[in-house]
Amino acid sequence: MSVNTLHEYRTGWKRALIQTKISLTSPGDLMGFLMPTGIAIIVLLFMQKADFEGAPVSLGSMNMPSLIGMNVVFGGITAMVGSLAMDRTNGTLLRAKSMPGGMTGYLVGNLVSTAMFICVTVVMLLAVGLPLFDGLEFGTPDRWLLFVAVLLMGLIAALPIGAVIGALLDNPRNMGLVMLPIMGLIAISGIFYPITALPGWLQGVGQVFPIYWMGLGMRHALLPESMAAVEIGGEWRTVTMFAVLALWAVVSMALAPRLLRRMSRRESGSTVAARRADMQRDW
Repeated sequence: MSVNTLHEYRTGWKRALIQTKISLTSPGDLMGFLMPTGIAIIVLLFMQKADFEGAPVSLGSMNMPSLIGMNVVFGGITAMVGSLAMDRTNGTLLRAKSMPGGMTGYLVGNLVSTAMFICVTVVMLLAVGLPLFDGLEFGTPDRWLLFVAVLLMGLIAALPIGAVIGALLDNPRNMGLVMLPIMGLIAISGIFYPITALPGWLQGVGQVFPIYWMGLGMRHALLPESMAAVEIGGEWRTVTMFAVLALWAVVSMALAPRLLRRMSRRESGSTVAARRADMQRDW
């Protein structure tokens, strides 16, 4: 690795620390990350007494790990998409492009900052979920290692997906085009109810995307082994879970740099001015 490349990565790391500190002290950023998760936890609390076909834990306890997995994928994708779209509008991306190695530092900074922020929210979810929901198991090293491995694989898969979509989306107003499909995928990915309760063709669609597999991995890490009985095939399918997430990571990481380079080449002062004027007209 060259000296210039090391400098770009160090710059990206410093940028990530600054962005994370700003986000953690910004009420708007905190609310954007925590409010959806807080609402979901409240819903799960009402489901604590609900059972699913005699499962040894409540429906709320069953879905708490799924919520963590969903938060990693949903938060990683939407945060990257929103950041890239906004930075294209306010000129941040154009300024990064004009600096030597600025795009690498910009991308590394965004990826690391988003990963840090998601890890903070995951820790907060564990802090809330472990005491409140009975039946969660997190007391042995093998559970910790599996949890960390699933978390890291989920971040590696989700963040580049967000970068790919963000490179294609050039206006923050179009975030709905991203949010609505993701919400639809959440509904069919077994996050708030076992996927086995859905028709077979919907189960197949849900298993194509990483949200289902992240939820499955987190359930494996946090729920009793007996809970595998309510999963597809009555097992955790750990190898398949890691393989699908790795496939998404490889494909998105291959596409993201190319799309981001193409996006940066198209950035200019006139395009930034046009986006700002377009947004001002809408306001």
